[in-house]
Amino acid sequence: MIRMLLLLPGESYRVTDFVNAASRLAGELEVDLVVGSDAADALAGLYPGRFLPLDFSDPERAARRIAAFADSAPGRDLDRVVAVDDGGTLVAAHAAERLGLPANPVGAVAATRDKALLRERLAAAGVPSPPWWRLGEDDDPATLGRQIGFPCVVKPLSLSGSRGVIRADGPGAFTAAVERVRRLLRRPEVVRECGGSADLLVEGYIPGREIAIEGLLEPGAAGTTRLRVLAIFDKPDPLDGPYFEETIYVTPSRLPAREQQRAIAITERASHALGLRRGPVHAELRLNDGDAWPVDIAARSIGGLCARSLRFASHRPGSDEAGASLEELLLRDAVGGPAATAGYERESSAAGVMMIPIPSAGILRSVSGAAAAESVPGITGLSLTVTRGRRLVPLPEGGEYLGFLFSRAATPEGAESALRRAHAALRFEVEPDEAGVG
Repeated sequence: MIRMLLLLPGESYRVTDFVNAASRLAGELEVDLVVGSDAADALAGLYPGRFLPLDFSDPERAARRIAAFADSAPGRDLDRVVAVDDGGTLVAAHAAERLGLPANPVGAVAATRDKALLRERLAAAGVPSPPWWRLGEDDDPATLGRQIGFPCVVKPLSLSGSRGVIRADGPGAFTAAVERVRRLLRRPEVVRECGGSADLLVEGYIPGREIAIEGLLEPGAAGTTRLRVLAIFDKPDPLDGPYFEETIYVTPSRLPAREQQRAIAITERASHALGLRRGPVHAELRLNDGDAWPVDIAARSIGGLCARSLRFASHRPGSDEAGASLEELLLRDAVGGPAATAGYERESSAAGVMMIPIPSAGILRSVSGAAAAESVPGITGLSLTVTRGRRLVPLPEGGEYLGFLFSRAATPEGAESALRRAHAALRFEVEPDEAGVG
């Protein structure tokens, strides 16, 4: 019996999907599940005696608590610590190091959570990288603005989902962008999320199409890293700024095979340069000047509910014909490594997901057109994740979507078209917020 600690940040979209996957596989994989989370009110009652309250904002303290839990009584030894989202990756790395469990090194995971450190390591390894600068919280942006080229992109060091990311096309816009991101980082809830760091990354803007690669890493020969690609997503909507709100992901990619192979090779090199060796990786890359330029590398799988767009069929005798979810694949990999996921391939049909963008700041009063959206041929699901009466905050300050649309079709074009038609059927009534946003 393998005892697994599953780290579930309370604000993660993916709590339900991972819990369902773990429950489905518990008997087959002989897994005894323990849940660690900062959402004690929601989860403690579901796992009596197998719930561990944790503070994800202090990874080392959380790791000490996990180690103490594992040592507190016979039978509480932990065999795996699995993070499901950004919030738990560093906690899992620290805990695995303390307990001597297989995992990525703490330093490697830390580099994926600090954009300046990520840039430093990628550039040092010769991975295609734009020029970049670290701007301290007390540094004068006007001074740096006289030294850099434009356009450039301003980013917080550790926020995800394009939150706080702004393109600036000149010195005045650059200073304004820096001040805007600094205001965001002074918000109490963001201070806690970022660990108090208000430093910024400034990097040269890379034009071009953007894609995402979903994969699993495994140690290769002579200390190298091998990448098993699970899916390559096209992002058909342009991401030119000034903000970078992602909307549609579609797989399989329509890129020429040569460009796909180059992007895969760069992702593998980037993962090795960061020190990542095993487990899930989610990479976002820009295609420009005949090369692939990493925008971000994360030591976790795709965020939000986007994983629901992926299903994996197994060629093994007696396997589930309905296919496995990405979460099931990740848990199999955590328990048994590459051998446990061998034979699983993404289903043959094209699939897509739309992260429904927030149309404007204010209070969400009503949503209509859901039935019409769900009736569009090719649409397989609609999940509205923001409730009526909720205050909406768009990017770059906001960090959520209105929900997710899912599609399947014979071709990527069909999957994309279904998402656009379904989104056009939805209507969101937003009452302007007198308190203001930003």
